[in-house]
Amino acid sequence: MDLIHKTILCPFCGHPTHVTLDVSGDDQDDIEDCSNCCNPIHIVTHKDELHKSVQVFVDAEDEQIY
Repeated sequence: MDLIHKTILCPFCGHPTHVTLDVSGDDQDDIEDCSNCCNPIHIVTHKDELHKSVQVFVDAEDEQIY
């Protein structure tokens, strides 16, 4: 299992939150509650095999994508 540890900022209050992400499989789409303001944080993890990197996207769970 491939795990990475990241510190992300809550898109609501800016509080740093430590998360552990499993990057051993396909792309992941997770919701993590902020430990400070309790709002849901939307976290998308993309593993780029070609460039041997992992991209982490963070936004508010309630944001709409059109």
